[in-house]
Amino acid sequence: MQLSRLRAWQSDDSQSAKVNLEDCLPAHLRSPATTITRISMGFSGAGVYRVDAGSRAYVLKVSAQSATVDDWRRNLEIQRSAASAGISPTIVHADETRRAVVSEFIVDRSFAALYGNPQTRARALGQLGAMLRDVHELPVPDGARVANPTQLLGETLAVLDTANFAIPEFARAAARRVLAERPPASDEAPVLSHNDVNPSNLVHDGERLLLLDWDMAAPNDRHYDLATAALFFRMDAAASEQLLTAYGERTGGALPAGFLYNRRLVAVFAGLTFLDLARQRGYPGATAVDIEPVLSLGECYGRMRAGAFDIGSAGGQWSFGLALIKEESNGVAAADRSG
Repeated sequence: MQLSRLRAWQSDDSQSAKVNLEDCLPAHLRSPATTITRISMGFSGAGVYRVDAGSRAYVLKVSAQSATVDDWRRNLEIQRSAASAGISPTIVHADETRRAVVSEFIVDRSFAALYGNPQTRARALGQLGAMLRDVHELPVPDGARVANPTQLLGETLAVLDTANFAIPEFARAAARRVLAERPPASDEAPVLSHNDVNPSNLVHDGERLLLLDWDMAAPNDRHYDLATAALFFRMDAAASEQLLTAYGERTGGALPAGFLYNRRLVAVFAGLTFLDLARQRGYPGATAVDIEPVLSLGECYGRMRAGAFDIGSAGGQWSFGLALIKEESNGVAAADRSG
């Protein structure tokens, strides 16, 4: 579709804001030959688009208009710091009025494939650990609020309860276990964290490993990002130890209590988040007698690779959310059993 004819509606919780995507681009990219294609709608409500202009490609991200100016500026500051450190795509344009950011498009050579290949796994873990260390060395912007995923977990469970959205008892029990658990004592100050290190936010250009989507970035326990990566990549104890070593942490042969706690927290918090997304898309919730077995995370990934699983659908989000919670509740992850 020609850019001159393309218009999009960007919706958020409070209003529908008409956004002319052409106006979000810098002047040198505005041309009848430029095309814009929607890539995705982020969990934050942001619209993400690929921009093709001549032989160059870019990514346009338009944040939900509910984002405050201060939050948008802070997020942009973090992105620019990350780009300067070589761990996020270069920003080429920012438009505060429209909450829009244009960055370089990175052709992804698949970090998941690099990690999945036994011959290159050590290299993948080395790059991931080093990159997360670089993330945590970024400066914390003034006024940044410390992330509180435990509070968000409790709020998400309350939303599901208020909506009378039935979830399996094992999922509710897992949430209660994590909410009742006291975090391990730590005297370390929070570090700037990405807070969403899942496979879809990691791109590998063949040499560099970069992180996308910094909307959730905020100060947090340094183990949170490490545990998130370990969870989504289903790392066993040995792989988790390699990741922590590459990060620069000496494990002494046992995985840190903070790492294991955060892995349980991420599994349940991310799982409930997906269940709530399924609810918002109209999924009916758990029935009195569920015929479909709960898939494991590995089974979900296998079906995704086979094209038989759509994580963008209500049913896919329901199954994926339960699979994440299952990782916590039945000890599927060997790392959770190592301590």
